Amino acid sequence: MSIKIGTCSWNYDSWLSLVYTEKQKHAAAYLREYSAKYDIAEIDSWFYKIPARAEAESYLAEVPDDFGFTCKMTNAVSLTHLRGKEPSINPDFLSVDLFMRYIDAVEPMLSRLDGIMLEFEYLNRSKMSGVSEFIDRLGSFFTKVPPGLPLAVETRNKNYLTEDYFKMLSSLGVMHVFSEKLYMPPVTELWRRFGRQLTGSTIIRLLGGDRKEIEKITASKWDKVVLPKPELSDISGMIRSMDTSGMKVTVCVNNHYEGSAPRTIERLKRELLQLK
Repeated sequence: MSIKIGTCSWNYDSWLSLVYTEKQKHAAAYLREYSAKYDIAEIDSWFYKIPARAEAESYLAEVPDDFGFTCKMTNAVSLTHLRGKEPSINPDFLSVDLFMRYIDAVEPMLSRLDGIMLEFEYLNRSKMSGVSEFIDRLGSFFTKVPPGLPLAVETRNKNYLTEDYFKMLSSLGVMHVFSEKLYMPPVTELWRRFGRQLTGSTIIRLLGGDRKEIEKITASKWDKVVLPKPELSDISGMIRSMDTSGMKVTVCVNNHYEGSAPRTIERLKRELLQLK
């Protein structure tokens, strides 16, 4: 399949009767029913830790052989500064050694990963001098890690989304993560501007707008669309365009995008069918 669609995380009690038939004690246990409905799942929790190999194995045990995952590299690698009252420089920023410890931990799942995402927070001038430094440091890092890994970059600096940034990723075989998110340019605009530079595979994350607003509206019950996004039709057209150009596309939808990731996926699939 050249288009895979799933959700950002999957362990939600409010998806009972929508995705699941009964509540489970562990996240892995939900994957058996989840994988019957979706093609892929994003593992968000590994952003905050290096997982145990047993955790990766427990996820694999619940899904069929053709099911895929995406995951986030631990933020210990992607944070420029350690958080606290007085932020300090992170000595492990873009550390190859720490990166390889993570890769070793997720090794049982490597062949099933469609993307290992390095997610960067918004970087002000006190954290990064600008896009040139970002490109130089990323480029240097990617030349030091093993080739062939499905690596991807998600930046929260819209001013970093330049021709040179996309050229760097393309030259190194690294994916750009199209993030539909507050304060970022529409993913459809980025595809129009830089799509000619992209080949192979890509990841689209539908994350949404003001998280506090939608959490207040839903009371964190994620079972229905509460803020429908009219641009979903244009995003569907972009996905179909990527597909027809020969790209492999992975789409992960967050509850915060419209109020319910499963309901958004239903809408998205209807739009894609109409474009066939």
